Amino acid sequence: MQLADKHEGTTTKAFAGLRVLDFSTTIAGPHCTRMLTDMGAEVIKIETDSGETMRTRPPLRQGCSTAFGQLNVGKKSLVLDLKSEGGTETVRRLAATADILVENFRPGVMRRLGLDYDSVRQVNPKLIYCSISGYGQTGPSAELPAYAPVIHAASGYDMAHLAYQPGRNRPDYCGIYHADVVTGTYGFGAIASALYQRTVTGLGQHIDVSMLETMLSLTLTELQTSQFAVKPTARPMFGPTETANGYVMITVASEKSFQALMGVIGRPAWISDPRFSTYAARRENWVEMMDGVEAWSRQLTTDACLAALGAAGVPAAAYRTVSEAMADPQLAHRQAFSSVQDEGGSFQVLNVPFRMSGADTAPARRMAVLGEHTDALREEIGLARDAPVSPGKTAATN
Repeated sequence: MQLADKHEGTTTKAFAGLRVLDFSTTIAGPHCTRMLTDMGAEVIKIETDSGETMRTRPPLRQGCSTAFGQLNVGKKSLVLDLKSEGGTETVRRLAATADILVENFRPGVMRRLGLDYDSVRQVNPKLIYCSISGYGQTGPSAELPAYAPVIHAASGYDMAHLAYQPGRNRPDYCGIYHADVVTGTYGFGAIASALYQRTVTGLGQHIDVSMLETMLSLTLTELQTSQFAVKPTARPMFGPTETANGYVMITVASEKSFQALMGVIGRPAWISDPRFSTYAARRENWVEMMDGVEAWSRQLTTDACLAALGAAGVPAAAYRTVSEAMADPQLAHRQAFSSVQDEGGSFQVLNVPFRMSGADTAPARRMAVLGEHTDALREEIGLARDAPVSPGKTAATN
């Protein structure tokens, strides 16, 4: 899909013609390479013959995971035993033809396989090699095992979030993997940057993406308040405002939105009231101000509140489930979802959240079967059809 004002006759993909070797598993790496796929790169996902762990994650239909499909649609599938000489030779030959390699094994695994950056760049100095890990490729924590929930805790993110939950002292449960998705997105951006630099230098490079630093990048305010003391507000500044039948989120982040909100709730005198007339004063008296807002909002339904706030230009939204959000007409207008197909049937995936006037960003519509492209890829690089595959998990997946 493209912007409505797309360039006339343009149907190309931004990364068409690029080849990517994808050794990544779970979420962070596959999210990165799914974006590369959507941009038109030929992404070759390399797995053992039992497939990576996300293939077993629900929802499952006829043994096919839509969670796996959402992250891997459009990729080619190559099955190899990376512990065998035949498997590593296949990778070396493919690496000579590739533009990008993405892996998210624990640091040291690719080196033990003889497929680390220093080894692979000998056959292709133009290769952009992206390593995604919990803590980075070097340092005292580099080889620690890590998944997104561990990084949420280690980065301070969970405790920072807890600080906004009045009366709570136990960190929240969380099944939303921020660290994976954002790290994969940073990896995508770094790869795009390296591709541009390669047009100048003619050389590839090693990209080292840390999930720990990724999560710290989400704590913009907390990074500064950890260095310089700031008195917290008695009530968190951004949170649910009660209505007659639910809650809304109201964000007062500018003088204009504050003044508009005071008009909506019938408190225009508060605009010049010393307790609220400046941002600093509002912080000190936030509870009193929001009590006044809720005295108004509790008399109205959520829909009525949103109508009044919207008419005045006050940023606000109802709290919705993901299913409710997916049904938003705005997402339909932007064609935010695509229907894709695997052996279990069809399902919806979210498209990349940007549109380009000069390139198509829609995903492919079909999931490859595990190992579907193994023979063709080996033939392309001059190897026999009977590819050596592992009987299951290899050291590369540890």
